[in-house]
Amino acid sequence: MSDTNADSKAAEEAGDRGENVALMEPLLVSEASRHRARLNDLVVDLSGRSAGFRRSLPQGVIRALADLVRAMNCYYSNLIEGHDTHPVDIERALKGDYSADSRQLVLQLEARAHIEAQKWIDEGGLFGRATTVDGLCEVHRRFCELLPEEMLWIEHPQTGAQLPVIPGSLRKHDVRIGRHVPVSPGALPRFLAIFEEGYAQTGRTDRILAAACGHHRLLWMHPFLDGNGRVARMMSYAILFETLDTGGIWSVARGLARHENEYKQKLMECDRQRRNDLDGRGHLSEEALAGFADFFLRVCLDQIDFMESLMQPDRLRQRLLMWSEEEIRTGNLPPKSERVLEVLLYRGELPRGDIAGLLGVSARQARRITSALLEREIVTSASARGPLRLALPAHLAPRLMPGLFPEKPSA
Repeated sequence: MSDTNADSKAAEEAGDRGENVALMEPLLVSEASRHRARLNDLVVDLSGRSAGFRRSLPQGVIRALADLVRAMNCYYSNLIEGHDTHPVDIERALKGDYSADSRQLVLQLEARAHIEAQKWIDEGGLFGRATTVDGLCEVHRRFCELLPEEMLWIEHPQTGAQLPVIPGSLRKHDVRIGRHVPVSPGALPRFLAIFEEGYAQTGRTDRILAAACGHHRLLWMHPFLDGNGRVARMMSYAILFETLDTGGIWSVARGLARHENEYKQKLMECDRQRRNDLDGRGHLSEEALAGFADFFLRVCLDQIDFMESLMQPDRLRQRLLMWSEEEIRTGNLPPKSERVLEVLLYRGELPRGDIAGLLGVSARQARRITSALLEREIVTSASARGPLRLALPAHLAPRLMPGLFPEKPSA
């Protein structure tokens, strides 16, 4: 096909078939719905549990945990897409240590792109814009522009032609997701405007529900040629991060991946039309949307429970001490290193100049202990002279936080 014909074909496919924006309603489960009281109770429970979990952790642990959860979130979100990149390999990619295997290298680059996009969210880049058109396009752009070239092409479902995925740009072609045919490309701006408006004027409870309801409605529109699943999960993560002030220390992605079949089934159920007068007043089923929101919020609660069980300071202290004692016995860490870790666990930061006095050792021995802890990556520092902070590297997660993700198989 010539370039001219290709452009004509693209323009034809980018047309607006005139779909009524009411086809996407309801955007939220209405206050009058018989399902709403149950969902409100789940929102209240989630708000309290999330705040309580964060308050239970020392600030230094929160920073270390957020870094690890970012890799965990990336791992599970990509796993839902069928891409298995272990957090240890993600961690290596962030250090520029890439696999010699071309397939693994591509997955590492994909994971790095995801991490960078989420880090931008964690630093407040999407604050107040998670459900806006420009915010969603920027998430897509930041993720896709770092992807390797081979991941930026998809096959047209009818013609088999290779179509480029343009970072941050809405699709210009029709797509089919299973039995669902999303709105025409030309209609996307109209539907996205309603999406943005519908989730903008919401109170705190509705905003939390938007993390679930908006998750489906974004996928229902399928605004981008590819990458919609990742964008939807990052959008939901950003809403919860902002509204619940989670600190990034837990994530729904792990729970969605562990219940992947139910997750996808409930998303498909939300595509169905209203069945009767008891099923809301919109075009789509309110009962199905409530069912997905219920599932989504319960997964969030389950993940907070799981993280709480791992991060109880006394239990984490015990695992840290057991690991450090083994490292000292094998000569990987000098004696008294465990005391530095114990202080960091509860205090958060420790100036390097305080270590000698804390341990009752010489300045030279204190530097030796510091260097060993940094080399083992159990502590980190912003600069060569900056204070030490506790770290939770992915390669030590099986020992320090068992069950967070599967252990990496031996090569």
